Amino acid sequence: MITPSQEDEAALDATKAPLMEHLLELRRRLIWAVVSFGICFVVCFAFSTQIFNFLAEPLHQALKGKPNDHMIYTALTEVFFTKIKIGMFGGICLGFPAIAAQLWIFVAPGLYKHEKNAFWPFLIATPFMFTLGASFVYYIMLPFSIEFFAGYQAPTTDGAMGIELQAKVSDYLSLVMTLIFAFGLTFQLPVLLSLLGKVGIVGSKGLREMRRYAIVGLFAVAAVFTPPDAISMLALAVPLVLLYEVSIFCVMMIERSRSKEDAARAARDLMPS
Repeated sequence: MITPSQEDEAALDATKAPLMEHLLELRRRLIWAVVSFGICFVVCFAFSTQIFNFLAEPLHQALKGKPNDHMIYTALTEVFFTKIKIGMFGGICLGFPAIAAQLWIFVAPGLYKHEKNAFWPFLIATPFMFTLGASFVYYIMLPFSIEFFAGYQAPTTDGAMGIELQAKVSDYLSLVMTLIFAFGLTFQLPVLLSLLGKVGIVGSKGLREMRRYAIVGLFAVAAVFTPPDAISMLALAVPLVLLYEVSIFCVMMIERSRSKEDAARAARDLMPS
């Protein structure tokens, strides 16, 4: 870990404030975060039909040209509350940068300069990895899952009653939002482990030794976050295992960089003044 210099200590001391000022600042940042979410919620609710059509496109493509290429709702208020959910879902996703910025503004004054510089890559990587996980769901997993489960439909015959998919608006949207959040959050694994490696809490050697237990844990996480079917669980578990391997590589690169910095610092300390 990097030891703060006297200049860093002095800069941090200059930002110290009484507890009441910290509480007032926290209140101000929370208000701005709520306002940011509210604005994004209103915008997404206004475009909820377009957002829903986008999220329903994989289902539409799977049922295109068939008589059940539509959705149903069985409660009078179902579509309205579905649009509310879309507004909240979009408000969180769209407002995340502003909310994270308010959190950073509150936390940053309490960090050393080198700690701020260390956090910046992770702040950028977090929305990128969430978008990557959401894209994986929308463009890869969801179309495959819909095709697979829609294959259980059966036509009506003289000897048997037919089985036809009639997707409910609220059920479909809940499934899609759950998968997007599950994949988006679990795809933060390399970011989290790299950050822990950066501060020295975990090491690449320890991660390699814990690989077998981590794989079991990741499969358990996939089983919790996905619908109760093997296809969805494997679709999340396999990428998580690959991301764990990527995390080991990232932590190893961080350790090498830290070793080089320590060696350079030691060489400078040995040089005559």
